[in-house]
Parts: sequence; structure tokens; C-alpha cells
Amino acid sequence: MTTVVLADDEALLRKALAALLPLEGDITVLAEADDGASAVRETLLHRPDVLVIDLEMPGVDGLGAVAEIRRSRPEQVILMLTRHARPGVLRKALKLGVQGFVSKSAEPAHITSVIATLREGRRWIDPDVSALAVIDDSPLTEREVDVLRVTSEGYSVADIATRLHLAPGTVRNYLSNAMRKTQTQTRHDAARYAREHDWL
Repeated sequence: MTTVVLADDEALLRKALAALLPLEGDITVLAEADDGASAVRETLLHRPDVLVIDLEMPGVDGLGAVAEIRRSRPEQVILMLTRHARPGVLRKALKLGVQGFVSKSAEPAHITSVIATLREGRRWIDPDVSALAVIDDSPLTEREVDVLRVTSEGYSVADIATRLHLAPGTVRNYLSNAMRKTQTQTRHDAARYAREHDWL
């Protein structure tokens, strides 16, 4: 029996998976979460064999939740669901120790088989996800991407500095570089441009 926590803000998809995964394989869904913060809470509380988590969620996104979980539970096996494998995101997730990537359009039977694969200590990245992720034409550095991602959540320079453990002047430098590379006038425009080009 494989225990799972499901984290996805799309209630219909989450409920469907919670109902279908146990029918497809020897799986017990211990808990569901509808955002990153509750994903962290439920995972640390229930300690599932596999956390199945959506990449894009409100508030703390999938990557942020994974980073937080890793601090308390470094051995947690994680399968990430995604609609768009943005260039750079796959590498960041792999650095955080995410073992599996599956498209959100995948059949429940496929997701079940990937969960089994991860439980056996192996990795899995769907071919369509990896194909999108290797086409990386972004001119932005990893730190510039981090700063733009937090900017797009509406935080001030001071807040961004606090969240990323950087000096405000360093944040301004990263934002200035990002605005130059995206040929935009404001940091919010730069974040919007980068997101539209799948660089975040």
C-alpha cells in the first residue's frame, strides 16, 4: 500500500484523482491540500510515501512548498504535476529533489504507475514535459528569475529582499538587469514579459 497526499488548487482535478488513484493501484490518499501552505502542513503531519503536488498554486507555489518540506523532511518522495514545464522550472525542481514530473493531462492510470516508479526509488519525467523544459532561451539568471517571480506576487523591493535573504540594493540590481534584458520600463512589466515568454 502506497500512501499519498494530494495538493492541487483545482478542486475538480484533485477530487477526481483522490477518487481514481485508489481504483487504479494500491494507493491510499491520506489528505488533500488546496494551496502550498496546506500542502506543507498535511505532508509534515501525515508523512506520506509520495506527495503529489501541483506546480502552480496560489500563495506559496509548488516549488516554494517543496523547498519548505525539504527542510523538515528531506527524504520525502515528490511527484510534481504541471501544465507548462517552464524552462528553468524543471531544473529548479530537480535541484530541490523532486523525483517525478507528470503532465496534468495524464491519465490516472499513468499517474498511478509513476507513483509506483517513484516509490521504488526511481525518477520519472514525462517526455512532453522534458521536451518543453530543455528549450531554454531565457537570458535571465536564476537569481533574476527568483526576484521577478516574487515581484509578480506583488511584493515591494524591501519585502522581496526579506523573502530572498538579499540586500535591497542587490534586489534593485537584479530587477534593473531583468528590465534591461526584457526591454521593459518597470519591474512588473519585466515580470509579466518573463512569464509570457515562459521564463519564470
